[in-house]
Amino acid sequence: MRVTRFLKMRLMTHNMLTSHVKGVTNGYPLILEATETNEKEIDFNPEFIAKMIPRIEWSALVNAMEKLGKADLIPEEVADEYENDEDFLHKAHHALLEIDVIKGNLVCPQSGRKFPISNGIPNMLLNEDEV
Repeated sequence: MRVTRFLKMRLMTHNMLTSHVKGVTNGYPLILEATETNEKEIDFNPEFIAKMIPRIEWSALVNAMEKLGKADLIPEEVADEYENDEDFLHKAHHALLEIDVIKGNLVCPQSGRKFPISNGIPNMLLNEDEV
């Protein structure tokens, strides 16, 4: 097993990150600027995806997919009775877990502060003056 497999930033991770720069009151969702991505098929677990859907800010996920040029791969809204909609769950699974952001930036929507993504790892550390 390769440890790096788990270090890649996925859109599920992006959906849960926010900017904590001092003075920022609206640091979510971070704007995704990906310069390198990778797609890798992983095992589909419909129960896991169904449990994650209520925790996902769907509009932020759709926006991230748009930034990646993949808006056509995901519905604009959560499907009614999504728990039983296998097509919807497959699309959500692909967007949340099979797209890795290897390089780029996450940008605070309020301050414009860029958090670099390198080798699939977002660097969310703040400078002293930002704490």
